[in-house]
Amino acid sequence: MRSMPRLTLNNGVHIERLGFGLYKVPPKDAEVLVTTALGEGYRRFDTAAMYGNELGVGRGVGGAISDAMEANLSTGGSGESVHSLAREDIFVTTKVWNDDHGYDATLRAFDTSMANLGLDYVDLYLIHWPCAGRGLFVETYKAMETLYREGKVRAIGVSNFQPGHLEELMQKAEVVPAVNQIELHPWLQQTRLRTLHEQLNIRTEAWSPLGRGQVLEDPAIVALAEKYSRTPAQVVLRWHLQLGNLVIPKASSAGRIKENFEVFDFELEDTDMDGIAGLERHHRTGSHPDNVN
Repeated sequence: MRSMPRLTLNNGVHIERLGFGLYKVPPKDAEVLVTTALGEGYRRFDTAAMYGNELGVGRGVGGAISDAMEANLSTGGSGESVHSLAREDIFVTTKVWNDDHGYDATLRAFDTSMANLGLDYVDLYLIHWPCAGRGLFVETYKAMETLYREGKVRAIGVSNFQPGHLEELMQKAEVVPAVNQIELHPWLQQTRLRTLHEQLNIRTEAWSPLGRGQVLEDPAIVALAEKYSRTPAQVVLRWHLQLGNLVIPKASSAGRIKENFEVFDFELEDTDMDGIAGLERHHRTGSHPDNVN
């Protein structure tokens, strides 16, 4: 089984650099895709209350752990690959949705997510959007700090927070967010945010890392794919990894799941990294955080 390189979060928790994103994955497909991804070596899964597929993700994770326990019992603990999995080997992220902002509402939403996932704890819990117009993201984060202190989550963080949101949060937070998950790809490189993250010791995680497929048709990316005998997706994922980003590409087929995992056996040259840096268009494929409430 191929090993997955890890990074360390600001509280000492280890996280796999490449995860499996489940945005827009139908609930009925989530369990099968999680199981397939586990077989390829993925150990990190990103879901959210809003995705509506926490139940399927939990079944995929729980099923793998149950199968591992049964296999180890029957083989005297000599099983390998997926048959050696324990809960601590799998990293699950979920998120509190906009409608559940506020201290008490967040605690209730977390309980619902836990029931759907069927897990004893969550590895990373995020605020999905700041919804700054509602003025509740600090209160929401306070509830997450409570969950963290109670040991119900191993790490807490945010998603789609802009510099102003982070600066406001940092004035009142007791726990520095471990992660800020943001739209990030070669056409939207978020340089200012990434710099702020480095200053605050927050890990940058990229959602829509392939620009919802749009970036893959960029002539510069296509040319690099030919140069390295790789797919455009593999080139872009490798760019993320060399920047130090955490990355969670979505895939809906076994072939693409496998392809996205095969990005640790080559490196982009510095001149090619510089070339991709020049593709910045400030182009969003999703909503701007200031417009989401």
